[in-house]
Amino acid sequence: MLGKKKQKPRRSVGHFDTLISSRTTIEGDVRFSGGLHVDGKIKGRVLAEEGSDAVVRLSEVGEITGDITAPHIIINGKVNGDVRATSHLELAENAAINGNVYYRLIEMAMGASVNGNLVRQDETSGLLTHDKESVLSAESEGEGKSE
Repeated sequence: MLGKKKQKPRRSVGHFDTLISSRTTIEGDVRFSGGLHVDGKIKGRVLAEEGSDAVVRLSEVGEITGDITAPHIIINGKVNGDVRATSHLELAENAAINGNVYYRLIEMAMGASVNGNLVRQDETSGLLTHDKESVLSAESEGEGKSE
């Protein structure tokens, strides 16, 4: 109609390609595209395919021990690790994060908690640049030190 701005439609939060149920525990990294809904437990990194418009939704009964990297992230459960949302991050009232949070846009409900740093990223900074070499070099630096 006349005078109305044409808005980019938000990705539907009702369609998820993959469901990890509350009776499921996954040990290891999860790589995905599309939508991932987690009611269970993941012990490992959760990584969206680069260049995708993927969504991770962690329900209030879900738990992830490891880093999460995706364009759109919705958290209402527990995360022990860093969270990297390249587009949009939503923290619902039961969200509890022990780790740093990197985001472009954030929504945070009353009751959500973050035990770590909140770091706003602009479009030019790369949130998905967790390549194997940088992770391995960081790990090897820590091995050579003695206390």
